[in-house]
Amino acid sequence: MTTRARGSVTVTWPEANARRLARQHLSGPVPGLSPADAVGAMLGTHAQVLSAAELSVGLRGAGLTRTDVRTALWTEDADRRTLVKTFGPRGTVHLLPAADLPLWTGALSAVPTGPNPFPKDARMTPDQVEEVVAAIGAALTGAELTVDELSEEVVARTGPWAGDLVMPGFQEMWPRWRQVLHLAGHRGVLAYAPNRGRRATYTNPGYTPLPGPEAQAELVKRYLRAYGPATPAHFARWLAAPKRWAEGLFASLSGAGAGSGSGSGSGSGAIEEVAFEDAGPAWVVAGDTEFPAGPVRGVRLLPYFDAFAVASQPRERLFPGRAFERALGGGQAGNYPVLLVDGTVAGVWHQRRSGKRITVTVEPLESSEPLPAGRLRELEDEVERVGAIMEGRAELTVGKVSVGPHA
Repeated sequence: MTTRARGSVTVTWPEANARRLARQHLSGPVPGLSPADAVGAMLGTHAQVLSAAELSVGLRGAGLTRTDVRTALWTEDADRRTLVKTFGPRGTVHLLPAADLPLWTGALSAVPTGPNPFPKDARMTPDQVEEVVAAIGAALTGAELTVDELSEEVVARTGPWAGDLVMPGFQEMWPRWRQVLHLAGHRGVLAYAPNRGRRATYTNPGYTPLPGPEAQAELVKRYLRAYGPATPAHFARWLAAPKRWAEGLFASLSGAGAGSGSGSGSGSGAIEEVAFEDAGPAWVVAGDTEFPAGPVRGVRLLPYFDAFAVASQPRERLFPGRAFERALGGGQAGNYPVLLVDGTVAGVWHQRRSGKRITVTVEPLESSEPLPAGRLRELEDEVERVGAIMEGRAELTVGKVSVGPHA
């Protein structure tokens, strides 16, 4: 590892990528790592597809399985739950460490919103938004409700207008109040509870958000530790926040933002600028200028919407050449599970499960030549890990070549 003096740091892509992989615990599984620690290192685990989230977490820790993730999330003793499923960055469903929920809710609830995306006749006034969020929090306190049960409670506590079917859903129209479901999560009054059969339920987790400026300053520092060097535009894209707001926040944290109107003067001098290859000026936590000197080595299989693939920027360096076309699905990282070879996206993969048997099919982008024997062995080992994490027996297929079962 090498450290350079502050103010004269130039970071290359290989150095940044190697450090991100290490801090994401993707250089190798970490013994004794808990599910909550793994999720914290990623800054949240995308959980729209829960099985993908379970695999993301399991890949970071030695011996972790999907049961460990489910226990951390749904154990009957609520006081021992170390993970929470709720609405995280970009308003999408994430797993977050329970201990960090005050930080997340404080930061996310203070992010300014962009233009209202809904048709005029579907929108809610600011007062109606507050009324609905309060009704959600009250209805879910001490309760676990399905979305239909919650809808009845919200309409009863606010008025018939909240139940107007004006929101496009999955082949149906949803009631008006549903447009602020994610906001209730960001305010800390809504999170997922254990399923009731096949139906999701919600509860009020009872966490009090930290003050917005304090929480946002800490979130920037955690983001830069995990994914730095990064620019305000990178941070804004990861968070789905206005770029100009992110620029003001970074300026205030660097000490250059006095009077910038960012709303966060705390932590001045907390971050510092470095030169980052094609990205130009970028930022790291002040003093955090140590980067690995050696290249990244190894093979990894990352599932849908793995945090590393979503948050690493510049995206064209992680997804070079054909990978940018094949694995990004129109520019949206996460739509395809990806094969990493030496820290770079080199293919896609998918799995099919039947009972305990899991068939893993890997499609290298350069498939005209067979994989070298060493790479094939690494890939077999990685598939074996996928099977262990998902508590099944995994079988690897590369193209049309079946490699065999792994317990």
